[in-house]
Amino acid sequence: MSGVPGLALRSIGRGLSESVGGLPRAFWWLWTSTLVNRLGSFVATFLALYLTVERGYSASYAGLVGALYGAGGVVASIGAGVLTDRLGRRPTLLLAQLSTAASVAALSLVTHPVAIAAVAGVVGMSTAGSRPAVQAMIADLVRPEDRVRAFALNYWAINLGFAISSTAAGLIAKYSYHLLFFSEAAMVLACAVLVFVKLPESRPERAGQRRGPGGADGAGGAAEEDRRVSLWTVLRDGRFMTVVGLSLLVASLIQQGFVALPIAMGEQGFSSSDFGLAIAANGLLIVLIQLPVTRLIQGRDPGRILVVSTVLIGLGFGLNAFAGSVPFYVFAVVVWTVGEVVNTPTQMGLVVRLSPVHGRGRYQGMYSMSWAAANLTAPLVGGFVIQHFGSTALWTGSAAVGLVTALGYAVLLRRVDDGRAPDGERPADGPRAPRDGAGAAHGPAAEARAGERERVTEPAAPRTDSTA
Repeated sequence: MSGVPGLALRSIGRGLSESVGGLPRAFWWLWTSTLVNRLGSFVATFLALYLTVERGYSASYAGLVGALYGAGGVVASIGAGVLTDRLGRRPTLLLAQLSTAASVAALSLVTHPVAIAAVAGVVGMSTAGSRPAVQAMIADLVRPEDRVRAFALNYWAINLGFAISSTAAGLIAKYSYHLLFFSEAAMVLACAVLVFVKLPESRPERAGQRRGPGGADGAGGAAEEDRRVSLWTVLRDGRFMTVVGLSLLVASLIQQGFVALPIAMGEQGFSSSDFGLAIAANGLLIVLIQLPVTRLIQGRDPGRILVVSTVLIGLGFGLNAFAGSVPFYVFAVVVWTVGEVVNTPTQMGLVVRLSPVHGRGRYQGMYSMSWAAANLTAPLVGGFVIQHFGSTALWTGSAAVGLVTALGYAVLLRRVDDGRAPDGERPADGPRAPRDGAGAAHGPAAEARAGERERVTEPAAPRTDSTA
């Protein structure tokens, strides 16, 4: 029997090594920044309570402020994507974090309702502004075959930090909401210091920049490349915009677990603590299974993964139509959470694969916008359907949306297999990119980009599962 614990420990050690090994040091500094940031994410969770309980405003005003917060995220996702490509990942990330720290601190000090609404919109913008830069930096630093794992680790850090911060925020808010807001500002400021000290710029160099000012394709070549990769380029990319649309549907479904599920459970006579118990299964399960599940799906067909995971998400919400007890609601949450755990990192990898190297910021910004838009519209849609048609109609419709989204992924991935080269091979517009288009490998991110450049300069090859 003494050998069984040792065997189990060795198995756990191997699994942990497979989950976290082989990633560059810069990624882990970025991961640490994400975790610290989420550990201090207090304001978004308690903003409505702060406005209604602490400030005494109406629920409708709190809803308006929440909508402005979400609208700020939609706008910032696009703008930050452009800045990520133009200024670089590191400057955009620093700008977003410093703006978040300043605006969160200001939100605790302003008292006029118009000022509160305006500052809340700025907080929403600055908070969302870091996402395209973080996602583009992960794509820059990590080898294509490790990207799904890297995105899963980042997503795990987000949920782990959120689970801890939600508990801590409740305790801090009992003493002072001002302390709550200033604590978040301090945590975000610490992230900015970490990024400034430890993270290099990871944006791949353009061909014109490497040739130098005397080269024939110097600044003009870089400017031409900037013109090719524009927001119009992103909007005209039909396959990528299909991904954005499908992502919006998936994100809207997941958001119903946080905005419509408590309403539906309340209508059935369940208490807020019953809802808390049910939704706690989401965060707990993500923290427990994200890493082993990612290890299980790595190297498998991403098309099938996206289809199956989306069906699970739709099925999980559809099960709510039959729920009559807390354990059944917990079971439904478990079903759609498993789909979320599988879908999210795989979908992020697909976004990278469909993005031109020098347009990653804009593409990631558009993808982030789909989640910000879901945060804004899902409460409106869920509330409208429940009020006019009932919660059963919402859950039945959610199951149908999940099936339609899964079908969309199946069709999309078949088209990608037939016509799209792997990440970095396809120029944003016009003829094939130069064979050295990925940029020379220089600086701390050299090893990761060197591996990518080898793939960029190869002839077009069939898609590999690991890059999706």
